[in-house]
Amino acid sequence: MTFISVALAMLVSAGCSHADKDDQAPVAAGDKAEAAPKPGVRLEAETQERLGLKIEAPVPVRWRPDLRATGRVANPLTFLSAVADYEAARTAAGASQAELARTQKLAAQENTSARSLEAAQTAAVRDALALQAARAKFASDWGMDLAGRTNLTALADELQSGARSLVKLFPPVGVFPNPPPATAVVNAWEEDTNGTPAEFADALNIDPATQVQTLLYVVQRKLPPDLAVTARLLLPGEPVNGLQVPAAAVLRYQGLGWVYVQTDTNQFVRVVIPLDRPWGAGWFVGDNLTATNRIVVTGAQSVLSAELSGGGFTTGERD
Repeated sequence: MTFISVALAMLVSAGCSHADKDDQAPVAAGDKAEAAPKPGVRLEAETQERLGLKIEAPVPVRWRPDLRATGRVANPLTFLSAVADYEAARTAAGASQAELARTQKLAAQENTSARSLEAAQTAAVRDALALQAARAKFASDWGMDLAGRTNLTALADELQSGARSLVKLFPPVGVFPNPPPATAVVNAWEEDTNGTPAEFADALNIDPATQVQTLLYVVQRKLPPDLAVTARLLLPGEPVNGLQVPAAAVLRYQGLGWVYVQTDTNQFVRVVIPLDRPWGAGWFVGDNLTATNRIVVTGAQSVLSAELSGGGFTTGERD
C-alpha cells in the first residue's frame, strides 16, 4: 500500500506540473484576442463623402488680450452738421470779441457812445456763452479732443470723401477702460474676418441710464454710415501664438465646446476646446490643438451623431 500511495502522489505531482506549464504557454497567434478599438468614431471614405465632411487645418494666428465691444459707424452728415453749428458759434464769438475790442478802443478815444460800448459788451458775452454751450454739446457727442481742434472742417471733408470713418464703440456695461486702448480692430460685417485697424480718438460721456461709455475711434477707410460693427479693443500684453477655429467646426455638447480631429484616414476623435476667446468668425485656441491637426470644419454634427449612435462603428456598418 505504501508503494502504491507514493506512485499515485508522483503522478498527481507530475500532472500539476504539466498543467502549470500549459497554463504559462504562449497563446497561438490565431487565438489572440482582438485589439482594443481606437477611441473616437470611424467613418469610411464612402460615409465621409455621403455626410459631406470637409476637413482642414486650423489657421495659425497671434492673439493678444482684448476687450470686446459693439458699435456703429458715425454718419458723416451728422458730424458735418455738428461741426457747422460749432464753427458758427466759434465764428460769432470771435467776431463779437473783435467788435468789443474795437468799440473799447473807440470809447477810450471818446469816438463812440456809451450805448454802443454796452451793446458790444452784451453781444460779446452772449456769443461767448453760446460758444460754451456749443462746445459742451459738441464735446458730449464727439469728445473733448475733437472739440479742441481747429481743423474740424477738414476732418468733415475727409469723412464725406471716404478717406476716413469715425466709429463709436460701446464696451460692456460697467466696463470703463482707463486708459482706453490706443488701438482696436473693427469688423464691419461677418465676412470681414481680419478686421480693420482703428486708432483711439477720444472717450465720450457715460450714459447714466445704461452705464455704457462711448469710445470714439478713427478708421482709415470708408465704411457705410450707421453700420453696426463689432470690435476688439487691444489691451496691453504680449501676443500669444495659437490657432483660429471656424465657428462651423465647433460643437456644443454637455456644456463644452468640441471639435473633431482627424487622427487617421478614417478615424476622428472629439477634442474639447475653450470658447473664451472669440476671433473673427470663430474662436482662438492656444493649447488644445496644433497646427498639424486637421479638423472637421463642415459636418461635425453628423460625426457626433455617428459617434453617439454607433459607438465607433461606421454608419455603413451599423446600417
